[in-house]
Amino acid sequence: MNAPLPRIIDVDTHVVEPYDLFTSRVSSKYGDAVPRVKNVDGTDFWFFGDKQASGAAAPAMAGHNEYPPFYPKTLDAAEPYTWDVSKRLKVMDEYNIRAQVLFPNVIFFDTATLLKLESANLMLDCVKAYNDWQVDYASAAPDRFLPQTILPFWDMDESLKELERCRKNGHRGVVFTSEPEHFGQPRLTNPAWDKLFSAVQEMGIPLNFHIGSGDLELGQVMDPIVPPHAQYASMGVLFFMSNATALTQIICGGICQRFPDLKFISVESGVSWLPFALASLDWQWKNCGVPTEHADTYDLLPSEYFKRQIYGAFWFEGNDLLKFAVDQLGADNILYETDFPHPTSMSPGPATTAQRPDEYVAEVFAGISQADTNKILHDNAAKLYGLD
Repeated sequence: MNAPLPRIIDVDTHVVEPYDLFTSRVSSKYGDAVPRVKNVDGTDFWFFGDKQASGAAAPAMAGHNEYPPFYPKTLDAAEPYTWDVSKRLKVMDEYNIRAQVLFPNVIFFDTATLLKLESANLMLDCVKAYNDWQVDYASAAPDRFLPQTILPFWDMDESLKELERCRKNGHRGVVFTSEPEHFGQPRLTNPAWDKLFSAVQEMGIPLNFHIGSGDLELGQVMDPIVPPHAQYASMGVLFFMSNATALTQIICGGICQRFPDLKFISVESGVSWLPFALASLDWQWKNCGVPTEHADTYDLLPSEYFKRQIYGAFWFEGNDLLKFAVDQLGADNILYETDFPHPTSMSPGPATTAQRPDEYVAEVFAGISQADTNKILHDNAAKLYGLD
């Protein structure tokens, strides 16, 4: 490519939550049940009441000097640009990144721990506090930081209220679990969720399925004898591919059919597997008689539903795989992400092989047309998230 690259809209990044996020925003009437950070043997952890959750500085891996699964024990040991907003903006400028979509850590990956709190009101207040904190975080550059709403999905009425409240406060999308049954709720394909899908569709914002939003047992499939770095590598791949569950559910479960204007994004799961998945779905769709027996329920092939309303995001797959995906899928349904500042992110450092995003995209888009490059790096995301 000879033409300049467009400024990047990065559709998957993570915030690193401050230790006082909940204690400064949630009523003290709940006492020590309010989520807080405690140090255990030199490492800071989140606690929900008396239940220990994830490492408080674990998401701040960009630039860290140890390979995962080892992470900074405290925020003081992490690179400041992973949690300091002003320093993060400077890195974005260096990497030619116009905007970042913001996803959570503690209250998202630790949903199971949150749901163990004894008070339903406290759980709801924690969700609201988190969503409000995102708005405050994004206020440093509201045209560059795009908050995503998390929901008290165990309560539909409160979810609809929170969705409306957050949309008015500037949130640009919703992040949702593809495995609500893991938390004692109806499966994604149950019509119980239709009110939520309808509300999101009416708002014209995307619904994001981020990996790691359900059953985290995938991270424990290896025998303990397997070395920790190899275990962690296997976990990443298994989580990436787990979003095939979301893809098949929204298509085969009739969700795309019922909500044709609702846009779905498969986040942090890559794109080069999608042509195989869609070819498989199309084959099985026909082979199992879906068009013949259920024409009143499904009017398109799975690949056609995908092209109409589903998107995938890539960040490390390389030139050959990206070309393959563009050739098979077209450029209209592909987005770019960095996963900043997580362990597998496109963040250079002493313990990673990652390139700077601006250098990486200059290489990976070689041989891809300028029009397709613009769509993938900027235009598709700009349309989805309402950026000019």
